Amino acid sequence: MANEILDEAKSKMKKAEEALTREFGTIRAGRANASLLSRVTVSYYGTETPINQVASITIPEPRVIMVTPFDKTALQDIEKGIQESDLGITPANDGDTIRLVIPQLTEERRKELAKQVKATTEQGKVALRNVRREAMDKLKKSHKKNDITDDELHSLEDQVQKITDSSAKDMEKIAADKEKEIMNG
Repeated sequence: MANEILDEAKSKMKKAEEALTREFGTIRAGRANASLLSRVTVSYYGTETPINQVASITIPEPRVIMVTPFDKTALQDIEKGIQESDLGITPANDGDTIRLVIPQLTEERRKELAKQVKATTEQGKVALRNVRREAMDKLKKSHKKNDITDDELHSLEDQVQKITDSSAKDMEKIAADKEKEIMNG
């Protein structure tokens, strides 16, 4: 029972780290990155469809994303979907493909993005703390039911704290890497 609580906490914390990494992938850092388009949807035959299901996305140059539709008739819809997204990049349609040129970031924009990274990281840490609190509550309930002893409770609480600290450290590293990418991008 106690091991299940620890395993569940580890799993949830790992998912929080993965969510943070995905969220950072959508933050533009002055470099081309296919994950920038992960939230873009296209009206394809009347259905909102993720862009990666209607086109291939490649990075031919460090600051260029090329979108090549699988079906050429979807080119206009793809262009419209990109324009309506919150990317802030104007697509260039050459009749076969769409090119997105990622502009250089200004120093001011870099600082804004760094603040966004910090805020997003803090949200991730809040998620970790919630998982920790949930695990601690479950351990205390097990203790009240006499499923675990006092010593076991303290040992397990220490383990939950170690898992939480480790996960928070991983999030800090992910954030530091993203911040470095933004400031040097």
